[in-house]
Amino acid sequence: MRHEYQIEGMTCGGCQAKVKSDLLRIPEVISVDVSLNPGHAVIEMSNHIPVSALQQAISPDKRYVIKESGNQASEMSRQEPKNWFLTYKPLLLIFGYISVISLVAAIKSEAFSPATWMNYFMGGFFITFSFFKMLDLRGFADGYSSYDLLAGKWYSYGLLYPFIELLLGIWLLSGINLESAYWLILGLMAFSTLGVMKSLREKKDIRCACLGTIFKLPLGTVTLAEDSLMVAMAILMLVI
Repeated sequence: MRHEYQIEGMTCGGCQAKVKSDLLRIPEVISVDVSLNPGHAVIEMSNHIPVSALQQAISPDKRYVIKESGNQASEMSRQEPKNWFLTYKPLLLIFGYISVISLVAAIKSEAFSPATWMNYFMGGFFITFSFFKMLDLRGFADGYSSYDLLAGKWYSYGLLYPFIELLLGIWLLSGINLESAYWLILGLMAFSTLGVMKSLREKKDIRCACLGTIFKLPLGTVTLAEDSLMVAMAILMLVI
């Protein structure tokens, strides 16, 4: 995929060469063409890279500032599906599959109850979503760091997060010390929700990283509902 960006702060050929060199160090970047006057870059990349990750690569102190060009922003806007269902179809299908499989597992268990179903659902949720994130760990971490409060400050947290989800899913399905698992989920997802709410309030045009880089979902109210659902379920399970 090819994206165009504006770059401010370059004053000489040395600046131009440094910016190009720094961008080429990003694993997902295939090629870079940087011009000085006006400050402009054309980047060919294997996966979508958030602007925050590009900024971190070329100049964390904002000596150089990289922005999506007006043409690129309008192009991305035209590419966004207009139909809400088509946009979130992958996410809705995954939720549907997890719901049905969890229901079958709960019915087959010795003590069927709504709590049993919720526990299976939460376990399936974390394992499934961790799978999609692990398909492109660095791509997920780049996207997650653009809106999560902790991943934005500590990049390694974004790399660890899919493994945390996987372990949580296995923990829930094991049935061992579930109260501790619910408290951990409550804290983890509540904190994640804060980052989503902040980005929505600031009206940031970024991608949701919930399904990694496989599906291009916009960060929106569905993302907020997804995190809030896990918070609500954790609270309900603690109450029950």
